[in-house]
Amino acid sequence: MSKQPLRSSSLADQLSDVPAPLYVQVKQMITQQIQSGAWLAHHRVPSESELVEELGFSRMTINRALRELTADGLLLRMQGVGTFVAERKGRSALFSVNNIADEISARGHRHHCKVIRLAEELASPERALALDMREGQRVFHSLIVHYENDVAVQLEDRYVNAAVAPDYLRQDFTVQTPYAYLSRVAPLTEGEHVVEAILAEAEECRLLQIERNEPCLLIRRRTWSGSQAVTSARLLHPGSRHRLEGRFSS
Repeated sequence: MSKQPLRSSSLADQLSDVPAPLYVQVKQMITQQIQSGAWLAHHRVPSESELVEELGFSRMTINRALRELTADGLLLRMQGVGTFVAERKGRSALFSVNNIADEISARGHRHHCKVIRLAEELASPERALALDMREGQRVFHSLIVHYENDVAVQLEDRYVNAAVAPDYLRQDFTVQTPYAYLSRVAPLTEGEHVVEAILAEAEECRLLQIERNEPCLLIRRRTWSGSQAVTSARLLHPGSRHRLEGRFSS
């Protein structure tokens, strides 16, 4: 007969009595600790060795459970440091254009931002194509880092058609977001999203306070008001801090 896992500890008591693969039982136990609030964000999870000793399961079983929970976004594993409960990711709707400040407030968190650049430029061939204008025409460029509870969650790199929003550079975007301002002066009638996973450039990593090897979620967004192109923006999110959601019906 195989040795039965020990169940005398407080963690072992959380294991389900419903028959399930051992690694699934470990996942359920850890998930229950997180959902109940016993383990909050940034709480250090017992190490593999500690869980092996406490639960009586093999290291392979514990390792698989931790790996899958990390892939699911519930845990964050840091090489040489340990495993921690991950901060709940901010969510954005995939098929709509929203104000990031409103999204953060809706989660009960505090939004603030830092304006890195706010300037007038001449449209490059690429920018002119994106904004349906001629090369060399005036565009406004803003680069802003958005924070949720002092954690950088988005780098907004935006180009604006100067003819559509001539007062763009006069705005204080620490008080209102570019989205809020542009929604007033050039109400959105059409938008385009292109989503991809990338590794950020060194300067982008510095601004977002992430490691160079962290995958990021990039949304390339263009918007129109009537027949006029208004903005072309790159919205860069650290993968560990953000996710997209969408819902549709047929």
